[in-house]
Amino acid sequence: MTQAADRELSHLPPAASRLGAVFARPKLIAVVCVAALAGLGWLTLAIMIAGHEGSLAALGPGMGLLDLLPRALDILCRPEFGVAAMHHGGWGATGFALVALMWGAMTLAMMLPSAAPMIFTYAEIADTAARKGEPVVSPFTLAGGYMVVWLGFAVAATIAQLVFARLMLLDAGMASASGLFSGAIFIAAGVYQFSTLKHACLKQCQQPFPFFFANWATTPRGVFRLGLRQGLYCVGCCWAMMLVMFAVGVMNVIWMAALGMVMTIEKIGTGKRFTYAVGVVLIVVGAGFVFTAVAAHWPARAI
Repeated sequence: MTQAADRELSHLPPAASRLGAVFARPKLIAVVCVAALAGLGWLTLAIMIAGHEGSLAALGPGMGLLDLLPRALDILCRPEFGVAAMHHGGWGATGFALVALMWGAMTLAMMLPSAAPMIFTYAEIADTAARKGEPVVSPFTLAGGYMVVWLGFAVAATIAQLVFARLMLLDAGMASASGLFSGAIFIAAGVYQFSTLKHACLKQCQQPFPFFFANWATTPRGVFRLGLRQGLYCVGCCWAMMLVMFAVGVMNVIWMAALGMVMTIEKIGTGKRFTYAVGVVLIVVGAGFVFTAVAAHWPARAI
């Protein structure tokens, strides 16, 4: 794979060749995506910080470290941005669009690094086919199908966030307001790590070559559908872990980076041990949330 990655995809159109070259270096695309994620995350955090009173620890575990940052961008904390309204569950169209945009950028930034080998595998096969004079479709079409699926997930996550906010399960910092709710999310995500569906989808993500070999298409519509299918496999692999963001804070950039790293490592092909280990950790953390929540409401024994 490394030797193929070093060569130029000369038989593809220039734009497609450049895309393939970029995705040949997963580390590069990972840095770019993490930078984009951090930029959006910090901008949104700045908006939240400008209107947030008290410690930033309310935005999720680990976020208290950001209390040292100065308050800034007060001009962005105006009613038309809909942020204050979203904090209290009163979402308007602008608020919904802002949250959907946030989820969209977040999911793509977290998932594109792990999709880089899949996209370059397609580019390699397409370049080989082009050398033989066979018709090929740009990798942009494949990436477009993949992105559409995750944008659909972003809309679904936005709707879920709206429902959770209405049910008072999320606090003003868009983090879980209930230890039991947090525990349930962590435990569910941990249990899913052991499921047959998880591993079936993960296998497709780890081994894209057999998938393309068996389902090769030479039309834009066909390649777009390949991207959709790969996107669905990716969602099937990672959706439960993405929902952990509701427990730790939707705008918790520390957990975004950590979860993105875990999902990328999974898709490199580390074997089932790593996936199982992550599942155990998630279940233990979830059990800790549940125990703490129950203990806090357990009546003290009279002395």
